Amino acid sequence: MKSVIRTAAGGPEVLQCVERPVPEPGPGEVRVRVRISGVNPTDWRSRRRALPPGMPEQVPHQDGAGVIDAVGPRVDPARVGQRVWIWEAAWQRPWGTAQQYTLVPDGHAIALPGHAPFELGAALGVPALTAHRALTVHDGGPGRIGPGTLRGMTVLVAGGAGAVGNAAVQLARWAGARVITTVSSPAKAALARAAGAHRVVDYRTQDAATEILAFAPEGVDIVVEVAPGANTALDIAVAAQGAVVAYYSGGEDEQLSVPVLASLPANLRWQSVFVYTVPSAAKQQALTDVTAAVDAGALRVGEEAGLPLHRFALERAADAHAALEQGVVGKVLLDIP
Repeated sequence: MKSVIRTAAGGPEVLQCVERPVPEPGPGEVRVRVRISGVNPTDWRSRRRALPPGMPEQVPHQDGAGVIDAVGPRVDPARVGQRVWIWEAAWQRPWGTAQQYTLVPDGHAIALPGHAPFELGAALGVPALTAHRALTVHDGGPGRIGPGTLRGMTVLVAGGAGAVGNAAVQLARWAGARVITTVSSPAKAALARAAGAHRVVDYRTQDAATEILAFAPEGVDIVVEVAPGANTALDIAVAAQGAVVAYYSGGEDEQLSVPVLASLPANLRWQSVFVYTVPSAAKQQALTDVTAAVDAGALRVGEEAGLPLHRFALERAADAHAALEQGVVGKVLLDIP
């Protein structure tokens, strides 16, 4: 089979397309014939770091979608032939989704309904699970996402044209929240509106705080934050009493510095979101809720859903990584032959 591997840390050039034997699933594992591999910023950041101890090579990418074609012991044989989406395939494991066949634990291959394209399945994983966590860490909140669970709340999504931002807008809308998002260009504003944002603010041409508070005079309850260091002042200015700023990313040397006295009166909370180490119960709830959102048609991909698709052949994995690092807007996918 064709596999993309890396044996060292570095730039996109460390990715090699090689031939490897088709693996056999072990106890509790399923083998998935991968149709599409999803590429996320976490994948190129991981590529820059050394391989885990004792792992001489690794196939990259956490997310993907395909069809189960074999199962190991202790897995229901009825799963063979099932369409699935994959999450955290390469987290502390050698088998990512950038190959024709991959092995994952049974619970990491989630049934994908027939009406949902593989492109959607490969775009869930990291973005949707991250967005779910950010939307469910509010004090006193329901801890889950579903129709009506965020009714009466206002959500601010920073960077609504990104993959996590897009998922957060769609999930928050499905849950009944009022959704505001900030963007940096008219093109990104169009994508955020397509995703379903009620109000879109271009922070380069508008006074973001003024625009947000005009739409939500009582402030926002949840901030899904991609740049906490850069946006601290804005988040404090627009936060409602008891709001949470759930941040999931930032620049390599970005620092978060919170002015103590300015943020005390509103009882604000800054909550880090690192999808891989989210508590198990919360992760399982996210999987349940994202699956329900897919079943309901509440999560979509493509430009008409605010998430343009950029497709590369498996052999061009390095080009896919380079495009993502250079800031391409939308979802980067590898088509697996």
